[in-house]
Amino acid sequence: MGLELNVATISLLLILLTSTTTINAQTKVFDVRNYGAKPNIDITTAVASAWKDACAYPGSSKVVVPEAVYRVGNITFFGPCKSPIEFNVLGSIHSPEDPNYFKGDRWIAFQSIDHLIVSGTGNFNGEGETAWSRNGCSKNGYCAHLPTSIRFDYITNSIVQDITSYNSKQFHIHALGCQNLTFDHVTIIAPQDSPNTDGIHIGRSTKINVINSQISTGDDCVSIGDGSRDILIQGVNCGPGHGISVGSLGMYQIEQPVSGINVIGCNLTNTSNGVRIKTWPNSYPGSASNIHFENIIINNVDAPIIIDQGYCPWNVCKPEIPSKVKISNVSFKNIRGISRTKRAVVIVCSSSLPCENVELRDIDLRYNGKDGPATSRCVNVKPIIAGYQNPPPCTITTVF
Repeated sequence: MGLELNVATISLLLILLTSTTTINAQTKVFDVRNYGAKPNIDITTAVASAWKDACAYPGSSKVVVPEAVYRVGNITFFGPCKSPIEFNVLGSIHSPEDPNYFKGDRWIAFQSIDHLIVSGTGNFNGEGETAWSRNGCSKNGYCAHLPTSIRFDYITNSIVQDITSYNSKQFHIHALGCQNLTFDHVTIIAPQDSPNTDGIHIGRSTKINVINSQISTGDDCVSIGDGSRDILIQGVNCGPGHGISVGSLGMYQIEQPVSGINVIGCNLTNTSNGVRIKTWPNSYPGSASNIHFENIIINNVDAPIIIDQGYCPWNVCKPEIPSKVKISNVSFKNIRGISRTKRAVVIVCSSSLPCENVELRDIDLRYNGKDGPATSRCVNVKPIIAGYQNPPPCTITTVF
C-alpha cells in the first residue's frame, strides 16, 4: 500500500511541477510593488489589485510579494481565474496584531480557484501571541473565535509548496471542500502552549496530500475532519503538538463519513499523542473507515497509539452516553519508538458500536519508567494481532 501511494503522489507532483515549468516560460508577473506596495506598511489594497489583474489575465500569471516585511489585513483571493495562477511569497507577510480587528474566521483565504500554486521561501506571520491569552480551550472549553491564518476553500488541482506559517492566532491552515490539493515542504511553527493552533486541518475534501513537511505547534499537527476522503499524510515530522488525528468526530449533525486515510512514514517527537482517532461521546451518528497508520517513528510521546471514542477534553459532554460514530477497518503497522507514559496503546471504542477490523501489526513501543514496561488497553474491540508486539497485546474489556 505504501509504495503504491508514494508512486501516486510522485506522479501527481510531477504533473503539477511539469505544468508549473511550462507555465513559468510564459507567465506574466504581477509584482505588488507596481501597485504601490512598500515594506513595513499595510499592502492589502496593493495585493488585492495585483490579484484582481492576475486572475483576469487570459494567460498564466504570478502575483509576487518580494523580499521584505509587509502588513496585510483580512483578505480573500477569489476565483475562478481565467488561467492557472501562482501566489509567490518571497518576503514576510504579517497579520494585524489586534484580534479585535477580525470579524470573521480567517486572515488570508483563497477561494474557488482551479490550478493554483502558492509558493515561495517567504512566510505568513499570524502574530498569534497577541491572541492566545483569550483562548480558554485548555482550561474551560471556551475557544475564542479567532482567525485561521490561511484558508483554502473549494480549491482544485493545486499545490502549496515551501511556504512557512508562524504563530497563527488559531489554526494555521484549513482546507475545506478542496479536491486534488497537495501541501509539499510546508513548515509550520508555533509554541507548544499556543492553544487551538492546529497545523493543517482538512475537512470535506478529497485527494489531499500533506507530504515532506515540518509541523511544530500547540495542537494537532494534522487534523482530519468529517467528509475527508482519500487523504495521504506522508513524510511529516510532527512535534511538539498533539499528534496526527482523525477527528474529533460526532459533534455536529449530518457529518459526512471519513474514509481512505493513510498516514505513512511520519515521525512524532515530544507530542501528547501519536496517531489518533477521536470521537465525542453522546455524539451524532457518523462513520470512519479504511484508516491506516504505517511506518511511524515515536520519540517521547505520551499516547503513541490511541482510539478514543470518549473524547471529552473539557468535561463539557456526557461521557456516560456512548459515541454513535462507527469505526472500522483500521490498521496500525510498524509503529516503533519510545512512549513517555506506561500506557502505550489505548483503543477505547463505543459500547453501542464496537470497533471492527482493527489490526495491530509489528508494534514496538518501549517505556523506560520505573513503574514497569509499557502496557496496552482495549475496550469494546477485538483487535487483529500480527507480528511482533511490544507491549503485549491488549487485555480486552467490554463496557456496557
